[in-house]
Amino acid sequence: MCDECAVGLSRYGSRRGFLKAGGMLALGTCLSGLASLPAAAKALAQGVSGEEALKRLVQGNARYAANRPQQRDFSASRAARVTSQAPFASILSCADSRVAPELAFDRGPGELFVVRVAGNFVNEDGLASLEYGAEVLGSQLILVLGHSNCGAVDATIKVVETKAQLPGHLPSLIDAIRPAVLAAQKEGAADLLKAATIANVRQNVERLKSATPILSQRAADNRLKVVGGVYDLASGKVELV
Repeated sequence: MCDECAVGLSRYGSRRGFLKAGGMLALGTCLSGLASLPAAAKALAQGVSGEEALKRLVQGNARYAANRPQQRDFSASRAARVTSQAPFASILSCADSRVAPELAFDRGPGELFVVRVAGNFVNEDGLASLEYGAEVLGSQLILVLGHSNCGAVDATIKVVETKAQLPGHLPSLIDAIRPAVLAAQKEGAADLLKAATIANVRQNVERLKSATPILSQRAADNRLKVVGGVYDLASGKVELV
């Protein structure tokens, strides 16, 4: 064993502790590098306020719903996107195959930073991704996007009502959406699926606003706007909630 390794093992108590410390150091160096690489892109994104970003999304969705999308040459700026990105908005969307945020908001490559998970709820990985979008890329808007006829929400309703047992890791998904279903039930909603979908969006908006240390501070400083919306599969329209 080399002298340096021996010193390391002595300092951290075990080989596992030594390797863990080395991994943390490597991670810190990696994140530091990531933060500096897209500096130009970050500056571009920071020029778009949360209000302006939301306005762009609303206008883009109006074009999409009216079937009048902008014409784009997807290859025109491909080379420029190799070294940087400047998404003006981040979106937490459901993984449903019928929901495509870039299409729904009529935006091109590099304009939206999209995190997707069935049920559009905040988990640790998704939160870290959205923190990256805000802190490193400079996005000043996060939109939590639910949608009509959401299978994940509907499945949660069925589990809550029938106590059904789901296989694999599906119970963790149900547990994340359950609070929204219970809230909608408590309200006595006539359309439980619709009410639970909206409640799920609103609850996750609040989770992101209060997510420490990065998002909560940016929201408090008015450097980040967090809103919610529901995409209607039939019309293509997004209604802010």
